[in-house]
Parts: sequence; C-alpha cells; structure tokens
Amino acid sequence: MNLIKTLRVHIFIRLFMLVCIALQCDCRETEFNYVTCGSLLKLLNIRHNVRLHSHDVKYGSGSGQQSVTGVESADDSNSYWRIRGRPSEACQRGVPIQCGQSIRITHMNTGRNLHTHHFVSPLSGNQEVSAFGESGEGDDLDVWTVQCSGTHWGRDEAVQFKHPSTSVFLSITGEQYGHPIRGQREVHGIHTANHNNYWKAMEGVFIKTSLELPRHDEL
Repeated sequence: MNLIKTLRVHIFIRLFMLVCIALQCDCRETEFNYVTCGSLLKLLNIRHNVRLHSHDVKYGSGSGQQSVTGVESADDSNSYWRIRGRPSEACQRGVPIQCGQSIRITHMNTGRNLHTHHFVSPLSGNQEVSAFGESGEGDDLDVWTVQCSGTHWGRDEAVQFKHPSTSVFLSITGEQYGHPIRGQREVHGIHTANHNNYWKAMEGVFIKTSLELPRHDEL
C-alpha cells in the first residue's frame, strides 16, 4: 500500500513539472531569483543539513497530530511543500513572496499545513510543530511569516519562519527520534532567533514570476 502511495506521489510530481513547463514555469537551473506563490519545494535547515519532512505518522503525545521532522535524504518525496497565501488573503500564482509576508506551507503528500500551538514537543520540551488540516484547509495557526533581508524571498537566501500567533521560530536543535522514525530530527518552535532556525529553498518546481522586479543591484 505504501509503495502504491509513493508511486502516486512520484507520478504527481512528474505531471506537475510537465504542466509547469507548459505554463512557462521556472525550474531550479534558471536564473530566476525568487520563491513565488504556488511553488513546490523542499526546505533545508542549513545548520543541521536536514530537509523539512512530514508523513502520515501521528505524535504519540501532545496534540496527537501529524508529526513533522527533519530528514537527511534529499530524495524523499515526503519533503515537498507548497507555498500558499494565508486563509484570508490568497496569493496569486507566480507572485514573489515578500519579506514579512504571511504564508501557509502545505505538505504535498498529505495536504496538511505546517502548524504550531502551545503543546510541548516530545524530545526537547520546546513548542510542538505539526501538520494540521485537511485538503490544505486548517486554521489561523497554520500561518507563518517569512523573515528575510531584502524585499522578496530570494531562492538562494537562508530565511526564517516566525509564527505570528505564538512568536516562535521554526527550528531544529538536533534531537533525534528512535523507532519507528530512527535518525529523523525533531522540528519545533523556539522563541529565540538563532542559527538553528535558518532555512533555504532547495529542490522543487518554482512558478515563474508574473511581475517585473528590479535586479538585486538595482534595489
């Protein structure tokens, strides 16, 4: 059953890429500089060299919601996330994400949103981060603010994600799970901005910008 599900995910990704090519999407090898609304990507924690990951495995404590972890593998299809607008303010496909903009980060395979709330994370005792909702719809605790240095989220820039409702940063500090997800890292929220909470866009399909923006040397 898991094999069939994995094959379906791979087929979906290939179809998505073909559709994007037909719609003039911009892939990783191009010179396009920004992460845009609607893009499908993996997020790398640059301190611990693991990608943000989720799967249909629930926490055994805390909220009991779908767990979110960090994995070393670059090839796992469960590490794809779609960048979307907040519930009350959908962003237009292809529009570059602004620094300070509020977004949702939706897990491609399960359709649940990156989420945090006042539950204790199972290993570090920080704030639990989960995946929540159905078919991309959850609640206001699914919203994150992109913190970056320029005007827009650069493709090659390490950024932070701050949760406006609880004031924590999406972070990893190195704690590892045992069975049944041995070696995967705990993802959690912490109130301190530091080197553990920087993330970089990696593999994925990046929707081509629908706006003309100035080059970095013109900002």
